[in-house]
Amino acid sequence: MLNLNPQTTSLSRRHLLQMAGMGALPLGLPGMVSAAVDEQRGLGRGAAPKSCIYIILCGGPSQLDTWDLKPNAPDTIRGPYQPIASKIPGMQMSELHPRMSQLTQHFTLIRSMTHVGNISNHFDAMHHCLSGQAEAPADAPYMGSILAKVRPSERTIAPYVWLIKCVGDPVFCAPNIGTGGHLGAANSPLFVGSAANHPAMPTFQPPDELQSAVVANRLEDRRKLLDVISPTVSAAAAQKPTKDWQDIHRRAFELTSGSEAREPFQLDKEPTAVRERYGMHPLGQNLLLARRLVESGVGFVTVNGWTGASPDGGGGAPSSSWDMHGGEMGMGSAFGSGSYGMGWCLPKLDEALSALITDLHDRGLLESTMVVVTGEFGRTPNINAPGMNPGRQHWPTCFSTILAGGGIRGGAVYGESDKHAAYVKDRPVRPQDLGATIFHSLGIPLHTRLGRDGFTRPLSTGEPLMELFA
Repeated sequence: MLNLNPQTTSLSRRHLLQMAGMGALPLGLPGMVSAAVDEQRGLGRGAAPKSCIYIILCGGPSQLDTWDLKPNAPDTIRGPYQPIASKIPGMQMSELHPRMSQLTQHFTLIRSMTHVGNISNHFDAMHHCLSGQAEAPADAPYMGSILAKVRPSERTIAPYVWLIKCVGDPVFCAPNIGTGGHLGAANSPLFVGSAANHPAMPTFQPPDELQSAVVANRLEDRRKLLDVISPTVSAAAAQKPTKDWQDIHRRAFELTSGSEAREPFQLDKEPTAVRERYGMHPLGQNLLLARRLVESGVGFVTVNGWTGASPDGGGGAPSSSWDMHGGEMGMGSAFGSGSYGMGWCLPKLDEALSALITDLHDRGLLESTMVVVTGEFGRTPNINAPGMNPGRQHWPTCFSTILAGGGIRGGAVYGESDKHAAYVKDRPVRPQDLGATIFHSLGIPLHTRLGRDGFTRPLSTGEPLMELFA
């Protein structure tokens, strides 16, 4: 039994959750409910004024085989795919992107992304891209956490959601995806899904955070108990963290006693034709789920670009579909149809991304929702092991990114690489510039300073790409 003497009691977070009947809620709860709680909050009340769907193609796709083809380069560089024309003159796409080639009027293609310094490992490259900074400090928060801090949601379960946390080899997991960095755990994301529980599966379940630990009448009894305990704890602690946890507990009761929080995750309510247009694979259904989350008011959704396991084999953890080294790392051909092959991954991306952009446009959400598609870096111009199972190595000095919606005018190519897509030739875009562009789209002033313990830091040191906005 807990001792409730205010002079001797220090109630832990887990104790409070257990007393409230929330014992099943994990320690990642603050990111789910960091906003102040009020009676007006609830799902289905309309999209946030500005939002972002950030699709991270973990592993780093090859710029030469996707959005910056070099058909005149030698065979040892150019790769096997032919460029195809799009609706915009000079904006060629890979032949494996036929659907996206018909939507070029809706997005801008950046061909001059580059890292500051030789950042050639996944861990650091993802850390810089997700934080929107170059030379990001170890405790840098990611852009979704920053949005959660400066614009906490009043209407939904979370301001920041991550669809399929990177798993498997920890080399792919950026350090602060679950911590909120120096902004604290209250601004960490709600994680949804896994390799064994993703929305393309008929058995997909929403996060455990949205499942009630006890039946409704017992839940209400425990809520009343918490209301009795809270003033005592507040008198003893008299600190803001106590108030934060009271808000968390109230929101936890709302989530587990009502159906609104689970509605975005009920993809079976979507017409079959819509689901099939996105593709019945992890990336397709996660992008459909991202659209539903944005509609429900979530401000920032990060989507792991895992395309699922290919029937042709090849394995691969759901964090690294795009780490296409080829046979030298046992991944099969980067140009094949295995799980680490562009013959499998690129058509899935084409299917899912084209459906998302079309869907957002048709629903009137594209103008208010920025879609970002990027890897943490690119791939070497030279193809390694050009015989049986070719692939490409990590390459941080030049890669490509797609931006759509959120005020981006579309139909443009920004920046230029050299003849082998090895180095930036014109208008380099650094991680901090991409970050500043995203913040500008979201309406977050770049002069905003964030921090804790009296130490504040600038939101961004980059320059937004203003010419991309209509």
